[in-house]
Amino acid sequence: SRTVVDSAGAFVSLLVGCQSHPTDQGQQYKDGRLKQDLQQVSQVNVQGRPINSQDFYRQVNEIKNASPRLFQGNNDTYHAIENWLVAGGDPKKLASFNLTAFQMEGVDNYGNVQFTGYYTPVIQARRTKQGEFQHPLYAMPPKGKKRLPSRAAIYNGALSDKLILAYSNSAMDNFMMEVQGSGYVDFGDGSPLNFFGYAGKNGHAYKSIGKVLVDRGEVPLEKMSLQAIHDWANSHSEQEVRELLEQNASFVFFKPQSFVPVRGASAVPLIAKASVASDKTLIPPGTALLAEIPVLDMQGNFPGRYEMRMMIALDVGGGN
Repeated sequence: SRTVVDSAGAFVSLLVGCQSHPTDQGQQYKDGRLKQDLQQVSQVNVQGRPINSQDFYRQVNEIKNASPRLFQGNNDTYHAIENWLVAGGDPKKLASFNLTAFQMEGVDNYGNVQFTGYYTPVIQARRTKQGEFQHPLYAMPPKGKKRLPSRAAIYNGALSDKLILAYSNSAMDNFMMEVQGSGYVDFGDGSPLNFFGYAGKNGHAYKSIGKVLVDRGEVPLEKMSLQAIHDWANSHSEQEVRELLEQNASFVFFKPQSFVPVRGASAVPLIAKASVASDKTLIPPGTALLAEIPVLDMQGNFPGRYEMRMMIALDVGGGN
């Protein structure tokens, strides 16, 4: 459930709380009659209070330091939310702090929304091609007038070997690191993990391989996840995996560097579980969100528990 909180007193609390009719994915339902992208509500239909006030304060501080303009445009809202949190963060008392909640329609008119976020992968690699380590990670090619090659062309050797940073043992692991935009590389020689940051991309259109698998009937929509993609790859040949990856012509390049904070599209360092990607035509960067999130166990199952979090829209999403 998500609620948007806006100030001037408006707190666009993209809270899509709901009557309890939980599913195994943690969705909750109202009555299926939410017909507006954002609908102002007098009361936020959720249980509990935000558990991450300190993370929210840290995220606001990161915005203040990294993007003063974005901070100034939302400071009244952030200040009101901080006062509300200090007073206990009771969703029933938003109006007392000059905060107005707008409930999101969600993807199904019931208020269910999808959350996306980052993680930092660690992949196994070697500095030279050897044994199972056959899959190159590339540095950004010099910018020229010609368009950079597609993923398929790169897999076919279109780039100079001088751009190769390392060879991993999994094309799928390389791809997942591209999706995240950065990751750690373990060269297996006892040296510290090497951080590979985002250096750029080839400029070709992004296509979700998860959607490709669903459209082909390889994975049911309700079962699609990062783990489902890995499971599919592990049960198919290297050539079949490569054919799937080539459906996404977009390709990401890396640069070894000292660790730097992950930044979203707003160029603000992201605080874990206090930032989220959004459709900026609906939720502008900097918007504060009050979210009721299903808590999954280590196997990815939903045991029936939710937690409330304050979050800020600071990125735009693309998925697997």
